[in-house]
Amino acid sequence: MTSQYDWLPENLRPDQANPDWMNKADNAWQLTAATLVGMQSVPGLVILYGSIVKKKWAVNSAFMALYAFAAVLICWVLWGYRLSFGDKFIHFLGVPNFALNEEYLLKQGFAGKFPTATMVYFQFVFAAITLILIAGALLGRMNFHAWMLFVPLWLTFSYTIGAYSIWCPDGWLAGMGIIDYSGGYVIHLSSGVAGFTAAYWVGPRATKDKERFPPNNILLMLAGAGMLWMGWTGFNGGDPYNAGIDASLAVLNTHVCTATSLLTWLVLDILFFGKPSVIGATQGMITGLVCITPAAGVVQGWAAIIMGMMSGSIPWYTMMVLHKKVWLLRQVDDTMAVFHTHAVAGTLGGLLTGFFAEPKLSRIFYLVDNWQHYIGLAYGLQNGRVSAGFKQIGIQVLGIVFVIAVNLTTTSLICVFIRLFVPLRLAEDELQIGDDAIHGEEAYALWGDGEKFETSKHNSVYGVGDFPSNVGPKDGSEVQMTASV
Repeated sequence: MTSQYDWLPENLRPDQANPDWMNKADNAWQLTAATLVGMQSVPGLVILYGSIVKKKWAVNSAFMALYAFAAVLICWVLWGYRLSFGDKFIHFLGVPNFALNEEYLLKQGFAGKFPTATMVYFQFVFAAITLILIAGALLGRMNFHAWMLFVPLWLTFSYTIGAYSIWCPDGWLAGMGIIDYSGGYVIHLSSGVAGFTAAYWVGPRATKDKERFPPNNILLMLAGAGMLWMGWTGFNGGDPYNAGIDASLAVLNTHVCTATSLLTWLVLDILFFGKPSVIGATQGMITGLVCITPAAGVVQGWAAIIMGMMSGSIPWYTMMVLHKKVWLLRQVDDTMAVFHTHAVAGTLGGLLTGFFAEPKLSRIFYLVDNWQHYIGLAYGLQNGRVSAGFKQIGIQVLGIVFVIAVNLTTTSLICVFIRLFVPLRLAEDELQIGDDAIHGEEAYALWGDGEKFETSKHNSVYGVGDFPSNVGPKDGSEVQMTASV
């Protein structure tokens, strides 16, 4: 005889809050970590993008990030999650299905001692930030309507392939033993390659913008960057899927590597350009965060420092020196240099993970007793397991090649498809005007210094010339407002 409560996990009674398999501490940490990652995007990257661009692009840049966050969530719960982590369909993709089903959501997740609902939320914020990172390469010229189409298409046909192949237990690269602790491949290499590819198809910014593109608010940019950095506590600390010792190690390694990378970049800027650049330091921060991501919980602290030194110098070299010499890099207008900060740093992190991965730490993270997988080349040489070490490097390289190939192909096909319906790039007059032409809104309502504030249905109820009777001069004289920029 069936009961009305049979759909509950393990026949959990309605007067019970938690099934026996759930660990409340792990569940609480996983939800907290996911929220920290979500705050990296909203408001972190919303603020960072909105402030690091020219004033006329502040609203558009911030809104591209905000839209992507919302659109990804809806696509994720409807089909994206189960394409990435559902039942096996083919070696690199799951069976598409809804995730919004109580019977499914309240079961134990595929990893960790918490419900699938927590896993869906946790994995969503990673998918969302990947699309937002891609947006960084396209700021200042992509048609917003084209971006609205790009987000669900790229999530469906590109992100899910990488996530299933590398992170899902049934994925083919996961089965081979690839190490991608928290997204060096799935998120950063993917977003760097996809952003660069999409930037090629969309085309460059307006000539004036490309020649001079100063931030409109460096202090606000630092606020967004700070949220990004601190939010990485959840980014890497949440991936062991438990509140255990590996999470603690991953968090500490993350911040050590990031600080080292920032300082390395800063020193190089001083040595070669004579001045300590705030924007440069921010780039060094980002490359450090990206580089440590595939390795955070499987390397020792000294290795994290070495990785920070390399992530602060190698992407610096590719961005500051190599970029000017390589024809292809000069042809593509990558607004936020995501190719260097994410594709180069992500590739570097993946290779260094294959070299520095400590087998004992790998066993803690993967919860396996297998010495044939997850052993860095450095330890293979030390322990006489040279073939295993070289095998790990080979798997890491294979993962890099796979991610690059998938994102070059799918991103190109998506861009070609979208431009059949809407232009990928804004019209020239819109490129000259910016936010006001695209959204009918501007980031800064300033009067004086040649700026005009015009009434709009998007402005506040009491726009200029529309004061309530109890506000402003009583004699009907003109209200004069000025502000210095």
